[in-house]
Amino acid sequence: MSLTEAPGSLGCIGCVTAPAAQGKGEAAAEDEIVLAVPGADCAACIPALEEGLAVVPGVRAVRVNLSLRRLRVRHDGSLTPEDLIPEVAKLGYEALPLDLVALSGTENDRIGRDLVMRLGVAFFAMMNVMLLSVAVWSGADDATRDMFHFISGAIALPTVLFSGKPFFRSAWAGVKRGRLGMDFPISLALVLASSISVYESFNGGHHAYFDAAVMLTFFLLGGRYLDHMTRAAARSAAQELAALEVPRAIRLTAEGQETVNVSDLAVGDLISVRPGARVPADGVVTDGQSEIDRSLLTGESLPARAAQGDVVSAGEVNLTGPLTVRVTAAGRDSSLSRIAALVAVAEEARSRYTSLADRAARAYSPLVHTLSFGAFAWWMWQTGGDIRFAVNISAATLIITCPCALGLAVPAVVTAASGKLFKKGLLIKSGTALERLAQVDTVVFDKTGTLTLGAPEPLDLAAHDADDLRVALALAQGSSHPLAQALAKGALALGVRPAHVTEIREVPGHGIEGLWQDRHVRLGRADWVGTEAGDVTATTLRIGASDPVSFAFADSLRPGAETLVAALAKQGLELHLVSGDVAGAVQGLARRLGIPAWTAGARPEEKAAYVKALSAKGRRVLMVGDGLNDTAALAEALVSISPASALDAARAASDIVALGRDISPVEDALRIARQAVRRMRENFWLSAAYNVVSVPIALVGLATPLLAALAMSVSSVTVTINALRLK
Repeated sequence: MSLTEAPGSLGCIGCVTAPAAQGKGEAAAEDEIVLAVPGADCAACIPALEEGLAVVPGVRAVRVNLSLRRLRVRHDGSLTPEDLIPEVAKLGYEALPLDLVALSGTENDRIGRDLVMRLGVAFFAMMNVMLLSVAVWSGADDATRDMFHFISGAIALPTVLFSGKPFFRSAWAGVKRGRLGMDFPISLALVLASSISVYESFNGGHHAYFDAAVMLTFFLLGGRYLDHMTRAAARSAAQELAALEVPRAIRLTAEGQETVNVSDLAVGDLISVRPGARVPADGVVTDGQSEIDRSLLTGESLPARAAQGDVVSAGEVNLTGPLTVRVTAAGRDSSLSRIAALVAVAEEARSRYTSLADRAARAYSPLVHTLSFGAFAWWMWQTGGDIRFAVNISAATLIITCPCALGLAVPAVVTAASGKLFKKGLLIKSGTALERLAQVDTVVFDKTGTLTLGAPEPLDLAAHDADDLRVALALAQGSSHPLAQALAKGALALGVRPAHVTEIREVPGHGIEGLWQDRHVRLGRADWVGTEAGDVTATTLRIGASDPVSFAFADSLRPGAETLVAALAKQGLELHLVSGDVAGAVQGLARRLGIPAWTAGARPEEKAAYVKALSAKGRRVLMVGDGLNDTAALAEALVSISPASALDAARAASDIVALGRDISPVEDALRIARQAVRRMRENFWLSAAYNVVSVPIALVGLATPLLAALAMSVSSVTVTINALRLK
């Protein structure tokens, strides 16, 4: 049954051009290889992989998704994963084949559990070694002191080897590929502190620094775990889109029906789509009438009519009647796969955003090495070759400049801001979302399900004739159509009792009809009832030969929508409304909320292109949307937000999820993001000030490795306390 006045089709969603085929000479979408690269963990990995693989014969484009540790290679059709894996290995990275459909969060869960286990071991060992150190500090001497040193070593050395494995593994991988990242000075500091402690213990030294080594390991693992938690939430939207694909279809042949895999469908095949089923492939209806729910693809808030000659797309839902469809595109060529391709490309572009910590690390790591080795060489020369003294100062310099505070500067703020926003109903998924959100100067909204609830409400029912309402209620109660349900609910709320209508029957794609007082009555599409459609969402009733009566509907605003738009406009942000819904509904909402720029009837690729065009003009775009048709635009924007009611794919593509029905906390997110970035920068300045004061002390030999570890701990605590000011 059809009660909507929305147009039957907004065009072929399957006509989206796959990004892989846009440019002249580029490979088709199927000529892509996706590999998992577990060792890609910093900004330097992006150029190392992309530039290193670009010279491989047959490779046309390489993109690294750092958050998901994935490598996407477009090629000329001559390569296989088995060809690329050795090439990646030559660059110093392990590569594993990846099936997008089979992706899950299992690997992230395993890594998280591993970090928690190592963190727990480090904490337990740190507490015990500190207790033993207290005895040494209290005056234990000679044999007693040496015994405590050996016991401490027995606890600390296995702990450093076990808990420090993530740093050692990463540092060694970097050395093999000629890159010294943040983990190299960390590993070097741990090795030097442990080595000096072993030397001092065996030579009866007054001080051993096992407590410093374990303390370093614990604090650094804490920062690594916080960083992992922010990355783990960033699941691929392309993966979620794959979950919407129908695995099998009913193909019609001369012998009858057969169930086949969608990948086996060919252009020209006839398939049967039953009521309630999702359309498995793009095609044209050859037989049958029904209504299609295409809200996931186009954003139309109401079902559209589907009859002979109408275009349907993969991912749409057949609502009321059986359809026979001639396939025009299936599998990787379908609309759903093409949207997934759009999303994947946009995700990879956004993943190239470099965080504040990554930018600071580029300058930090070489400086640490230079200072440490310079101190070693200087004191070797000054002391006439006293390697014990020179190594102590070199180790103290490495430890005191250890990037623990730098490593905590961003994760600590993100954690504090995430906790504050969670209390306001917002869930942060990406580690760099706050930094990007603080830069926003333009906001693009979707309409249905974002600024509105996607639930139609009848307008001015009380103004209608009592008999019209009674007949309309009787017909509407016989349908599950969204407008029919809204009409029935509204009429019952007014105390209307249904008329006695007999012989009620549904006409798929048109409406519902029956007999009342020997007169033919119809409720449904305007053209079926016998009148012209208006510019607003409506359903039409006709009783016998009397004039048709229209029942108009409006979508209810999402709580907080008016408050949010007014607050953003007051901040001077540029506001846009882009929707796949009909022009009348979009224009009406834009006027009601005061959004100056609006676009209606936008398909998924058009929404993504709209956001991309704004970005090309230098605008920093926040996209707020909820549907499958918004997914590519959400991934294309600098930063994105989805309500919790959004489709899984839209939530996966978003950096932030609004957990409640009220959307006004989005304004809080923008404000807190700006505060958070200020705290991050303050933390970097605190780290820099700490190094300006402490490094000279270490270089002149006034700080032992233990004092260096204590100073490093103080800097880490200071950074954390500053981050907690957000709360």
